[in-house]
This record gives sequence, C-alpha cells and structure tokens, in this order.
Amino acid sequence: MGYTCDPVAERVAERLGFSCRHARPFVTFRDPFDLANGTMPVLELLIIGGAVFALVHAWRRWRRDGDPVNIALWFASVVYLAVIEPPLYFPGWFGLEEQVGFIFSHNVFTVQFMYDRLPLYIVAFYPAISQLAYELVRALGVFARRGPLAGAVAVAFACQVFYEVFDQLGPQLKWWAWNPGNTMINRPALASVPMNSMLLFASVSFGAMTYLVVRLVGARADRSAPPGRSVAWRTVVAGAVTPLAMIIASAPSGAFRGDDQVGVQRGILSAELAVVWIAGLYLLVDAYRATRAGDAAPVASPVFARIYPAVYLAVLAVLWLVALPEYFAATGGVTEQGTPVGSLWYAALCAVAAAGLILAVPRANASRPAAEAVRS
Repeated sequence: MGYTCDPVAERVAERLGFSCRHARPFVTFRDPFDLANGTMPVLELLIIGGAVFALVHAWRRWRRDGDPVNIALWFASVVYLAVIEPPLYFPGWFGLEEQVGFIFSHNVFTVQFMYDRLPLYIVAFYPAISQLAYELVRALGVFARRGPLAGAVAVAFACQVFYEVFDQLGPQLKWWAWNPGNTMINRPALASVPMNSMLLFASVSFGAMTYLVVRLVGARADRSAPPGRSVAWRTVVAGAVTPLAMIIASAPSGAFRGDDQVGVQRGILSAELAVVWIAGLYLLVDAYRATRAGDAAPVASPVFARIYPAVYLAVLAVLWLVALPEYFAATGGVTEQGTPVGSLWYAALCAVAAAGLILAVPRANASRPAAEAVRS
C-alpha cells in the first residue's frame, strides 16, 4: 500500500475528493455523470475525441501521402508518456523520493489506469496536442522552409500556448492537484502552476520529441522515408529519448535548489520561457509573411488543422468562462471550494497567441491553387 498510496498521496487525493486506497491496479470505470464536476466529462470528450481525430489524420497522411511523421509522432507521444509518467505517480517505485518526491495527483475520471493515477484522457492528451501543434506549424511551412530544428522550436511554442490554456485552469476545476509540500519541484510557480511544468512539459518535451521524430522518420533530400518496420523502432526511440532533453533543459534552474534560491530559479525559468516565446513567434510570423508574400510555397492545410485546434480552444474558453465567477471570488488565490486558481493573464495571453496561430494558417494558405486545396 505504501508504494501506491503513501500518506502524501492520500492527502492530495483527499483534496480532490477521493481516496487512493484500495484502488484497482489496472483499470477502473466510472459513471461520467458522477464525476467531481460537469467540466470533467466535457474535457474527456474534447481530448479523447481529438486524439482519435489525430490518429485518423496521421494514418491518412502515411497511407495517402507517404509521410510517416504524423503517425510516428502520435505513437512516440504514447511511448514518451509510458516513460515519463510512472516515476511521477510512484516515485517510491523508482527510488526517487529524495530527488523528485510526490509531485501531483490526477482526479478520477471515467476511465482510470494504474491505481487511479492515470486518466485515459491524459493518455490521449499527448498525441492530441503534439499533432495539433505539429500540423499548425507544418501548415505554415516552417519545417519545409527552415528544417527540423526550427520547426521543433516553433512546435515548442505552439504547445506552450495551447497547453497552458488548459494547464492554468486544471487545478481550479479539480482536474488534478499539485502537492504543495513538494517545494523542490513545484516551486517557483506562476499562480498555481509550477514553472518547471510550464517549461519542461508544455514546451521542451514536445519540441524535442518532434525534432527526434522528424529527424529519425521524416524523408530528407538524401533519402526517402523509412519503411514501416524501421518507422516502428525509430518511433520508440524518439519517445523514449525525449525525457533526456527535459533533464538538460532543467539543469540551469536545477543548479540553484533550495528555499533561498527560488528567486534565481524563477529568473532562469522565466528567461527560458521568454526564449520559447521570442523564437517561436519570430519563426511563425516569418513563415506567415513569407507565404503571404509568395516567397515560400504554400503547404496544404489539412482538415485536422482547420478544425481541431479551433474546437480545442473554443471548448477551453467556455470552461474558463464557467470558472471565472469562482476565480474572481477567490481569496488569496484560493476559491471558496478550496482549489487554487491559475494565472488568468497568462492563460489569456496564450489564448490570444493560439487564436492568432489558428487564424494564420488559412490566411497564409488562402492563395494556394484549387487543386492543392482539394488534395488537403
């Protein structure tokens, strides 16, 4: 029991309204209409539906267009999740109590795995968001014009703005809860969200994974795309190696551990996030201008890129509207329900950037030939 529901995990679970004791080790099913609040099944439908949509799109890209990057990115996201998530949920299993400690706990959703720690929608979130960001960046021609590294940086920025609209809202609506006692990892924070999570999980992981997938699986001038069996093992490698990039990116702030170094950590993490914003905005605006000016060939914008990002952002905007009354009534950053609020200004900034990216794709490609539009 201690390895699956220690006292810290139990306290965090109780804040969310459930107990981690006696949880089933493999899978648990619940009534979607009997969850902690009505936003949770809406979130599940949005994310799981998006992952299925992304998988269908990725399969079509591979079988119809001969491009395996999308399907490899979809499955690399799942491999990455399988590598990174268990140590976060059960640090005791991996001897990481001193180095990492208990970081957070998801609430219980309709379908839950691994002793109630892993909701199905989280499994779906990684391939849905990676595909969303990759397709928007690809449709603006960043990969075709500037190559895998610049494209991956732009993806890191796109993931940041789409991810944080979700990330800053989750704790208030009890989608998950951070462990306030873990000051080693969960500080410094922007409102209720640890800045380490904002940088490493919302940007670095997706950027690194995209770069690895494009380099290992994508076709280059000197070779065609690899065959199916080769795609499989390259996909696994990309997903499994991605956490190494997160370790490297965390090193600058990690060198200043300690309660008296929180200000230094905040400055370093803020600078790294600023680099993601500045580099990402530059690459995407430059690609948009180049395509509009005719200096770069337009890239077909697929149905997935035209529909799902807009639906994702619209649904989360509605969920934010649902949360705003309690947000504004919060005292000391905590609502009357006892849940911590996120950063409204940062979520709004990310939403504006995400909306701009959604609108930029069809505008940049508005002049492409009709035959190419049909092909997309």
